[in-house]
Amino acid sequence: MGSLRDFPKYLSVASISNGIIAWLFGVTGPLLIVLQSAAKGNVTLDVTISWIFSIYVVGGILTLGMSLYYRQPIPVAFSIPGAVLVGSSLMQHTFAEVVGAYFITGVLVVILGVTGIVKRIMKILPMPIMMGMVSGVLLPFGIDIITSTVEAPLLNGAVLAVYFLLAGFPLLAKRFPPLLAALLAAFLLLYLSGMLQANGAAFALARPQVFLPSFDLGAIGELVIPLTLTVIAIQNAQGIGLLGTSGYLPPVNAMTNWSGIGSLINSFFGAHSACIAGPMTAIISGSDTGPREGRYVAAVIVGILWILFGVFAPIAAMMTQIVPAHLIKLLGGLAMVGVLAGSLQSSFSSRFKLGALFSFIITVSGVSLFHIGAPFWGLVGGTLASLVLERADFSPSAGNLQAKGVTKGGNERESDSA
Repeated sequence: MGSLRDFPKYLSVASISNGIIAWLFGVTGPLLIVLQSAAKGNVTLDVTISWIFSIYVVGGILTLGMSLYYRQPIPVAFSIPGAVLVGSSLMQHTFAEVVGAYFITGVLVVILGVTGIVKRIMKILPMPIMMGMVSGVLLPFGIDIITSTVEAPLLNGAVLAVYFLLAGFPLLAKRFPPLLAALLAAFLLLYLSGMLQANGAAFALARPQVFLPSFDLGAIGELVIPLTLTVIAIQNAQGIGLLGTSGYLPPVNAMTNWSGIGSLINSFFGAHSACIAGPMTAIISGSDTGPREGRYVAAVIVGILWILFGVFAPIAAMMTQIVPAHLIKLLGGLAMVGVLAGSLQSSFSSRFKLGALFSFIITVSGVSLFHIGAPFWGLVGGTLASLVLERADFSPSAGNLQAKGVTKGGNERESDSA
């Protein structure tokens, strides 16, 4: 309960604004992918609403629980690459068969967490190589700052100018976060230009449905392994790496266990895998969110907004129409500037530089093999490159196999229980 007593102490303008940015990011672009997959698979509106309800409400509850218990910013959402996989699978399999694959994925992730296999892998995997993958994942968000400004130079250019104006004065920025100023400027400009409208929006509560799984070998073979890897080796690995470089001791086993449990719960509501939200972790775990011991408050803000958004799932699609996609890209990119700089430094400032480089460029390439995304292959390729080119970096004399990347100060809990 200590975290609840301390909550008001760390509730600040910075934590609220970064929490809102992370939430806004999570309910726009990622939601669009879910809606596109639902349309691709000819899923009915009722099923789509149940899907949206579960990924946000279950994710919100897990975010609140884990962030408050561990006092770390641990946002839980859903696998974005998993949503893409599901859209293609629904074209070939019934919804019940896909739900069956969801269920088995959840069971497998729980087993990997309970046995501690994932934590052991994370201890073996060199941190610079992991951060090379994370940097590759985050780089497109940084590039979005430029491309979105070119796409809408008046609106986004003005928002970017406001951000730099405040960021250029450190004393002022401490009192009024540049990201919050950019957010407020964005909505003010949208309103003044008449672009901020919600015509036709009807507030209605979601009515989630319960689905029973049907097990088909084709759907299981097509989805289970790729979905499991997107949860553990792509999404959760990003979150673990980001928390580590921000000075936390991530509860790897618990993060894996609860991702599996969340995936199991999601399956009964027709939703795909739960996982740690990598990009949202990047937004709320940086130093601009506030003191390290209080950044969990931003995750709590995200969790509350997740739940509210899921409860009002029938109007969720309207969010993608109210706020332009290019503006979300700009705000998301600005939120990740500091984290991207830190992850690049962690990737190339010590050992395993070549492995980190290969991990980075493979991830940036976007290559996909066997329905498994580039971040996974970045980890594999980077590790293999170091084994061939940097064998000396693995020796005990060069340091521990795992560059800790964390500071054991603060009040993080080391318990890995689920």
